[in-house]
Amino acid sequence: MRKAAVVLSLLLFGSCQYFDKRVPDEEELLQQRRAQIDMQTVSSYPSIGECDSVIDSEQRKECFFSSMARLVQERLDRDTLSLLYPEIDTIEIKVTIYPDASLTFEPQFPNDSVAYNKSKIDSLLRSRLADFPTVEPAQKEGIPVKSQFILPVIINVE
Repeated sequence: MRKAAVVLSLLLFGSCQYFDKRVPDEEELLQQRRAQIDMQTVSSYPSIGECDSVIDSEQRKECFFSSMARLVQERLDRDTLSLLYPEIDTIEIKVTIYPDASLTFEPQFPNDSVAYNKSKIDSLLRSRLADFPTVEPAQKEGIPVKSQFILPVIINVE
């Protein structure tokens, strides 16, 4: 019995080194986690209803961008934009998707474009794209984030 007590006490004293480790504080853990996260990319891209069934992330991204371009183009095709400005065949629109799933559309014009009535084109875009379908925002680590992209839209002249 004595031998067992001596062996047990030696094991207890010898194992104290395992309890002596320093526990990192909360700020240090936060800094380590931030260093691991790539803030330039998102975990999942924005999504629109018709692309929800696509599983592959690259195909889902392509589906989203093509669907967005198609929806914007359909809404602008039935407008007088092509009649007012026949020289415009493509318009670039900066799309911003906020974490609360709200959208903003801003037309992007070349710096030397003084021939366009920018406010008129902007108001046409806003009126045509006001009731746009719901878009799920991009996510980073499971948290909705703001995302922006330039969407080139071809204006059909009929």
